[in-house]
Amino acid sequence: MTQAFSIQVRRVYDPPGPDDGARILVDRLWPRGVSRERAHLTLWLRDIAPSTELRKWFAHDPEKWSEFRRRYEAELDDNPAAVAEIMKIAGQGRVTLLYGARDTQHNEAVVLADWLRARN
Repeated sequence: MTQAFSIQVRRVYDPPGPDDGARILVDRLWPRGVSRERAHLTLWLRDIAPSTELRKWFAHDPEKWSEFRRRYEAELDDNPAAVAEIMKIAGQGRVTLLYGARDTQHNEAVVLADWLRARN
């Protein structure tokens, strides 16, 4: 039996924690005002982020959240290379998915974490 993924979600603007494990930025765009040193990234996996079209359509509007989740999950289903990369890392230990959005409940990292957990 495989061990369940240990995945947490955190804003890239928050200081790194001692229990972060691999820190993966899952935004397509680099977050404003954050240096690479301050981000303490293991990996910037832009290819796992929502498409530019989906990101612009969603615009972090909570009213569009359900549809955003559905569309982004469909994009993940169609993105086996990026998914394989993140699953390989998640299979090796704790992973912290980093995002830049202000909204801590309605962002791609939340969707991605749930999606990954459902597949493990």
